[in-house]
Amino acid sequence: MITEPDLPKASAGLFRSKGWQVAMIGIGTATAQLDTSVNIAFPAITRSFDLGIADIQWVVICYVLTYASLLLALGRVGDTVGHAVVFRVGLAWSATALLLVACSPSYGAMLGFRCLQGVGAALVLSCGVALVTSLYGEERRSRALGIYTMMMAIGWMLGPLLGGALTAIWDWPAVFWFRIPIAVAALLLLRGLPVSPPRQAGDRFDIIGGIALVLGLVTMLLALNRVREFSAVWFALLSAAALFAFVVREKRAARPIIAIDILRLPGFALLNLVSVLANLAAFSVWLLVPYFLARVPGYALVGNGAILAAAAAGAVLAAPIAGRFVGRSISAERLAIMGAAAIGAGLLLISVWTEQTPTALRVAGLIVQGVGLGLFQLAYSDIVTAALPLRDRGVAGSLVLLTRTLGTVTAASIVLMAFEILQHHHSFLEAFQRTFQLAALLAFAAAGLLAFSARRIGAS
Repeated sequence: MITEPDLPKASAGLFRSKGWQVAMIGIGTATAQLDTSVNIAFPAITRSFDLGIADIQWVVICYVLTYASLLLALGRVGDTVGHAVVFRVGLAWSATALLLVACSPSYGAMLGFRCLQGVGAALVLSCGVALVTSLYGEERRSRALGIYTMMMAIGWMLGPLLGGALTAIWDWPAVFWFRIPIAVAALLLLRGLPVSPPRQAGDRFDIIGGIALVLGLVTMLLALNRVREFSAVWFALLSAAALFAFVVREKRAARPIIAIDILRLPGFALLNLVSVLANLAAFSVWLLVPYFLARVPGYALVGNGAILAAAAAGAVLAAPIAGRFVGRSISAERLAIMGAAAIGAGLLLISVWTEQTPTALRVAGLIVQGVGLGLFQLAYSDIVTAALPLRDRGVAGSLVLLTRTLGTVTAASIVLMAFEILQHHHSFLEAFQRTFQLAALLAFAAAGLLAFSARRIGAS
């Protein structure tokens, strides 16, 4: 077996180069971001297991609920034992879980394996921001975040493209197994990452606080999912109790998972709420557009994937450019407002689609929405990572992803519920249009809340 010191000097130099390391982190992160390939396979999954459209939400919820509930806790684990260690464990775990999902013999088994896949995604995503920013340093933090946001958006963009082609050839299991060699390649080729600083005395992971946090987040997401059922009340009460216990625990902990005082910063709590709202609105695209495209005559799966990929293409274009200018020619706060407003504008363009709408106009609406999401995510990431101490970079990156995934899970419940109610009284097309009008209003409300908050902070 060849170890890293035995490699030729040229190869060792390549493995230690910043560009190579960032690329491998991006490829490893893609094992999670390429999950957008599953969305284009929704119709195939519903046919394979004889499901209704509403049932498909559990494919999203089981995966996202799992990694959303674990992100903050695993971010702190990464800050404690080393981000590179957690990232590599996540790659190995993800490869195994993807194989299991692809071989699912039943819908119930598939949902169970999706939970395992969520654990792997949480391990990988909780440390991605920390690894990339550690390579660039604080003086170039915004640029590093722009590159990382772009890499994540590339995964979102390639997911539907690959998913449409693979599903057309090998059916829905292909959207899972094709990511296995990607995870393995990143695991084998990722070398030379910065060594984590030595652990300080007493720097231990707060297990009790972590359990309370995970329980609070899981029950919160279940309450949102069961909002039309009485059981939502019990889940909400359990969530409130668990999160209250978490807050009490963290106030007393010598090394809390997240410092509760950070939520008292002017506008910080509101910013995280706005992130949930913006991502809730944006994820309506990935939930409903695949079903709209499947109803359009003359469109094939590959073409549908290419159109859906335009939503992420906008973020790929916007994030690295914004990363170069944020903090210099424009503030992160103003960029976040612009991004939320652009999300709303794109969703409004989608809300006027009909079966006769030219493909170019469909793509335009998706790109505008994607540009807005890229701007917002970059600005929000910069604000959060600047607000938390450098030693908590894993938690900062996890908080960014947590609010995004809270919006995703909420969308899987609320957006589909709104669509079902509207479709009960209207045709599919009318329900589709009105659902996106409501989503656009949410995005504009998010932009308005940010603008109002910025004015209050500036006046104080």
